[in-house]
Amino acid sequence: MFTGYMGYYILIGAIALVSSLVSGQLKRKFAFYSKVKLRNGMTGAQIAEKMLADNGIRDVKVISVKGQLTDHYNPVDKTVNLSEVVYNQDNAAAAAVAAHEVGHAVQHATAYQWLTMRSKLVPVVQVTSNMSQWVIIGGIALMASNALGGSGYYVAIAGLVMMGFATLFSFITLPVEYDASNRALAWLKAKNMVTPEEYKGSEDALKWAARTYLVAAIGALASLLYWAMQILGSRD
Repeated sequence: MFTGYMGYYILIGAIALVSSLVSGQLKRKFAFYSKVKLRNGMTGAQIAEKMLADNGIRDVKVISVKGQLTDHYNPVDKTVNLSEVVYNQDNAAAAAVAAHEVGHAVQHATAYQWLTMRSKLVPVVQVTSNMSQWVIIGGIALMASNALGGSGYYVAIAGLVMMGFATLFSFITLPVEYDASNRALAWLKAKNMVTPEEYKGSEDALKWAARTYLVAAIGALASLLYWAMQILGSRD
């Protein structure tokens, strides 16, 4: 069992390394494109407000929040939350992030199916994600000691199902994020909000942002498959 857990820690370490590299590249891209000033001089907040207006969305507020890369759309209180550097700055990176978050608001307003599915999974994932691994480990331990008869197997399977919800959530997030970026870029181009150079920077920044979600989804799937093999192997 110890050897099996070592394999898990190696797997998690490798995923964490890739995630760190992608996140680092995203930060470098953001810093680089933050130097590409918009010719129209519009800040991220102004970009967001105009995109909302152009899509006929009147009940969503654009607000500033602290932190770096803390930008998000909150469907509960209908707010586009932009980090201070995005909210106040007039550059290609800020335009990309602001338009991307408004893309989520547009998804919400149009009942985009993948966003709806993800929203329904949020309460389940909030409850199960933190405990799934421990339920699996407890189940495997019960299987190894033969305590409670064959109940350990079912405990482990329950934990695996919990982890499966988190994995499903990660993969449903992918079309949500890619679609928000596509909506953002299409709007920026259609409304001539950016020059070709500025558009290229916005596109590249969003591409690297999307890759962070891709790595997370692959990591979640790898963990799920690893624990599934551990459970089935322990039963043999």
